[in-house]
Amino acid sequence: MSVDEALLKVKRAPFEDIGYAKVDLHRKIRQGAAEVIYGAGKTPEQICGIVQVMRDNGQDSILITRMSPEAAQAVAAVHPMEYHAEARVGILGALPQPSGLGKIVVATGGTSDVPVAEEAALTAQVLGNEVVRLYDVGVAGLHRTLAHLDEIMTASVIIAIAGMEGALASVIGGLADCPVIAVPTSVGYGASFHGLSALLSMLNSCASGVSVVNIDNGFGAGYLASMINHMDGKKER
Repeated sequence: MSVDEALLKVKRAPFEDIGYAKVDLHRKIRQGAAEVIYGAGKTPEQICGIVQVMRDNGQDSILITRMSPEAAQAVAAVHPMEYHAEARVGILGALPQPSGLGKIVVATGGTSDVPVAEEAALTAQVLGNEVVRLYDVGVAGLHRTLAHLDEIMTASVIIAIAGMEGALASVIGGLADCPVIAVPTSVGYGASFHGLSALLSMLNSCASGVSVVNIDNGFGAGYLASMINHMDGKKER
């Protein structure tokens, strides 16, 4: 395109107002990752409208989180989409080739934590990362964690996901030389208070280099892990 045409495109509003949503078209320029659609609370028609705006503005891969099976079926009838029911995640377009510094390890304490883990893993993959999944490696059988020392010690970032007492993050934090992102889940009996117990345990971890996101926030962990795994882009040129 000509310089004048390029200037005109830059001058356009950084978002498109479609009444029920203002779709952020400049987020990838500002933050390095395009806008993600939070599916919960949106109708299928609203999701379809937002997707159409994104596609019209050149977004190839689109991530939709917390999406119900009913909404996924309705959206897929309009826009071809791969739906991951366990994670409640919809993905439009092909996954990009990994471009991060290294591998992101996603580890769970138990199988019940896998839905949150899959949300984190799929988010990281959509954002251009190679992901290694280590599921059901909790501290109730510590030998299961220690059997994966090679993966843990060669990771660029680790996402440790656990409910109950949330001890997995501290154990992995004491083994790894990379940032650990802890995700408390709402898995557990009454005294776990729907994940609050795991959240407080992770916040009180004595292992250095452990940060914590909100309860069941797999998306937030996957996004942050991707940012860390792409920090080479911040080097001075």
